[in-house]
Amino acid sequence: MKNVMGIINVSRRDELLKELTSLRCIASVPFGGRYRLIDFVLSSMVNSGIYNVGVFTLNKYRSLMDHLGFGKEWDLNRKRDGLFILPPPINYPFGYYRGDMQNFYSHIDYFHRSKQEYVIIAGSNIVCNINFNQAFAVHQETKADITVFYKEIKNEEEEFAQCRRIEVDEYGRVTDIEDKTGRLKSKKVFIEMFIMKKTLFIDIIEESNKMEYSNLIRDGLIRNINRLNIFAFHYSGYLAIVNSVNNFFKHNMDLLKKDVWQELFYRPGLIYTKVKDEPPAKYMDQASAVNCLVANGCLIEGRIENSILSRGVKVRQGAYIKNSIVMQRNEVGKNAVIENAILDKEVYVSEGKELIGEKSQPLLIGKKIVP
Repeated sequence: MKNVMGIINVSRRDELLKELTSLRCIASVPFGGRYRLIDFVLSSMVNSGIYNVGVFTLNKYRSLMDHLGFGKEWDLNRKRDGLFILPPPINYPFGYYRGDMQNFYSHIDYFHRSKQEYVIIAGSNIVCNINFNQAFAVHQETKADITVFYKEIKNEEEEFAQCRRIEVDEYGRVTDIEDKTGRLKSKKVFIEMFIMKKTLFIDIIEESNKMEYSNLIRDGLIRNINRLNIFAFHYSGYLAIVNSVNNFFKHNMDLLKKDVWQELFYRPGLIYTKVKDEPPAKYMDQASAVNCLVANGCLIEGRIENSILSRGVKVRQGAYIKNSIVMQRNEVGKNAVIENAILDKEVYVSEGKELIGEKSQPLLIGKKIVP
């Protein structure tokens, strides 16, 4: 896919994940012990042969820049093309941020200079492992102006209640896209990924700027649904759209299932992340671990069960962690109990402390807090 450039749009509301996004954008939220949310769509693009990727940021993107660096881990540190992190403009035309179209317009020269003929645009909170080649083949076969991605769901779940739905006719043409959720009763969930020619994308951006439109999906797609040929591509693989603390917890726990883990991290390609040189996890004599993901650099002296531990976590003697996510460089003191909880980075849980949440409502402890 040398003729396709990738756009990762980080311009979305961060408050959905509460404390997890109080100091970082949603794209750099840790996931699965060693990864960040952006790793999945970025790895999918690279595995599909896309080597010009622009990441459009909005705010709180320092940790994202630290994570991505020059893109070495994704083979994007190149003399030509590669990874570009594109910050928002310093001064907005209207004095405030109105939508992602402003960000795209402020970097319109990036699109003009790029040599690729097509663009694939995707959000940064989508957890999947997707082969974009298949979707691109469908886009060319149908001669669509725009191809949008969707997933057919069987049951209504909390995470998809917040997602737009689409309607598709018998030929695969999109006949309707929701602006606000709840209007359509369709089972086709819009994943907010789409393919189009770069020239069309530039036209949409420039036209929106003239008309003072601000939102790519609402003003670029929905307003043009009767003017352009918009077709749909059905994605059938594992999908998580992380848009609440509850489904962040749920999909992390999904990784403890072998079939989910293997599908998400190995098929159709590997998921890459920033490499850190740390020793393997160390288990002391009293340690016990049942059905857990434990990253390198951890020291386990207590018991852990059905949990995900990120790099450098210390679990002291007598401590017990169950059904929980414990992020990087946390320390759980002697005889402390953690259950149904999410602990952000660098939390210190003192000796004997009990932090217990509900399975349906996990307890969330913010970064560097001493509960």
